[in-house]
Amino acid sequence: MKPDPAAEIVPPEGFIRSQGRGDFSTINGPYYHRAQQGELTEQAFFAEQRHANGLGLVHGGMLTAFLDGLLAAAVWRETQTRSVTIHLSVDFLHMARVGEWVMGDARVTRATRDVAFVEGRAYVGGHDVVRASGVFKLMHRRAPG
Repeated sequence: MKPDPAAEIVPPEGFIRSQGRGDFSTINGPYYHRAQQGELTEQAFFAEQRHANGLGLVHGGMLTAFLDGLLAAAVWRETQTRSVTIHLSVDFLHMARVGEWVMGDARVTRATRDVAFVEGRAYVGGHDVVRASGVFKLMHRRAPG
């Protein structure tokens, strides 16, 4: 059995490894989150070589997937309702490199009965790497029958 390279990664202080995110996120991660109360949802991942493009920078698809999950987590935290992405707008501002912790935070700016509006960012050190805004459909459970 191959050793788990993520087992050697020590997350930033206050962050713990996230569980139960589904197969797609489990394969792309691992992701970490800060367990705390407050308005912001905070998550992170350690950029490994497998997250990189041919230039050795964190791939835009990886950053987009990270932000999509980050925004969805903020919706869950705010509404306690599962959601799916209706619209996601991503602005790439700077580069993230292999070997860096990519941190992110997000917050719901408005929620109605059916949709939530969210904004978030991913950053490395003191600079934003990506900013995103999204609209998420709230998936209310239907009564059986």
